Amino acid sequence: MRIRVLVAGLGLFLVGPAAAQSPDAVKAAASITEAEVRTRVTIIAHDSMGGRDTPSPGLEKAALWVAAEFRRLGLKPGGDEGSYLQRYPVTVTRPDPDSSFIAFSDPAGRAFTLRLGRDARVEGMAPSTLTSLGTVLIGGASIDTAAIPREAVAGKLAILVLDWSKGMTEQLQAAIGLVMGRGARAVMMPVNSDSMAGIMGLGQEPAPRVARGTVARTSRGGAFFPLVSERAIVAAVPEAADQFAALRGAATTTVVPLEWQAAVIDKPAPATIEMVPNTVGILEGTDPVLKSEYLVISAHMDHVGSACSGGTPTDQICNGADDDASGTVGVVELAEAFVMARPKRSVIFLTVSGEEKGLWGSAHFAEHPPVEIKQMVANLNMDMIGRNWRDTIVAIGKEHSDLGRTVERIAAANPDLGMKVIDDLWPQENLYFRSDHYNFARKGIPVLFFTSGLHEDYHAVTDTPDRIDAEKEARILKLVFHLGQEITNAPGRPKWNPESYKKIVAPQAQVP
Repeated sequence: MRIRVLVAGLGLFLVGPAAAQSPDAVKAAASITEAEVRTRVTIIAHDSMGGRDTPSPGLEKAALWVAAEFRRLGLKPGGDEGSYLQRYPVTVTRPDPDSSFIAFSDPAGRAFTLRLGRDARVEGMAPSTLTSLGTVLIGGASIDTAAIPREAVAGKLAILVLDWSKGMTEQLQAAIGLVMGRGARAVMMPVNSDSMAGIMGLGQEPAPRVARGTVARTSRGGAFFPLVSERAIVAAVPEAADQFAALRGAATTTVVPLEWQAAVIDKPAPATIEMVPNTVGILEGTDPVLKSEYLVISAHMDHVGSACSGGTPTDQICNGADDDASGTVGVVELAEAFVMARPKRSVIFLTVSGEEKGLWGSAHFAEHPPVEIKQMVANLNMDMIGRNWRDTIVAIGKEHSDLGRTVERIAAANPDLGMKVIDDLWPQENLYFRSDHYNFARKGIPVLFFTSGLHEDYHAVTDTPDRIDAEKEARILKLVFHLGQEITNAPGRPKWNPESYKKIVAPQAQVP
């Protein structure tokens, strides 16, 4: 059940020049150094962490390291039962390799099999058996429901051919629903991006585990959505490559019936429940009234394990130095600085897991916070802040609250940082809705999401600590520290822009 959210942001927020920093704050900002950033990123993104998949022993190691840092700094535990760890359940399954597959055959006698867990993975709740399914190809630059004849897809396996090079976009998610709405029994999606295929564990041996969070969106109506390796299909049916390319290039929705029949057998091994960690530390504010309000500073500490692109026989670990050891280290660095210059409001320092799987950890935290949601005045989230431009940081969400104007003032008041704050460069990617800050925004909490953007090492084994620009990251963290000090010492809370509140928060506040 969704809880009705009260409008956040009552009161006045500073609109003049950035407040002068106290001597303690100046000293605290200076404590954030290139050397510390580099050392800590090397720890979090070390091979011994195994890529920090959710769940995994490496993720546990990362969470315990963060917890130990919070304890060293004297933060108050904000997790379960007086600890720094807040845990939530995920269901873990492994396909039975001998009885989990999708088999295809045609009238000419050709046949091939996609094995679940290697060539394909299932998103959603799959029935154990689907047999004698007709197949149909659907593709195009966008999917128009009216252009899909119901009789062409009803009861069939619809192979939805779209472009995965930009990740799991809103278009892809919407297309599934549109095709299912025309009566398809199932929707199969060939993944044409090696990096996305790697993220999902496609093409890996042995079959990877599949974890599904209890807070994640489930499929509807018992339908299932297998994601498959396009390489595996093309290896079996070479002419499929040209056909898939033509469908992706089609200007309008195109439906192509096939003579192939499909059978799906999905019999996973018994499922287990694992409890995976977030890490939460709290610094109490100094003001007797304002200390009951909280700034949340967050990043995700998980990555994708060994399921990413560019692996070699000697290196298959996805270290995730930028994604998001850089942000995780940022949370710890900022915690250390805030302890040296305690503000009037309190601060929650949060590292979450399951971001790569669907924002699981931040969703759980937002539903089970250590303090009431209405006491949280803002969230500053960091993901991938250690690469790309030396003098620029993107702050996604600037336009949605007065935090945008505030961070611009902070940057202007600290020219020695050499850091320009710019708007979202990739609005078509809907990044505002695709990282952990969104789980705060939908609860009515103003947010800013700091990122330096993607690069060629994104979700690849080459995202390693030696490629992090630690000097640049240190300057970004100093900027975030000064912004956090302004938020936590201001007389009033940050305020939403009314139109943004209406668009982002109000729909979430409706009780079903």
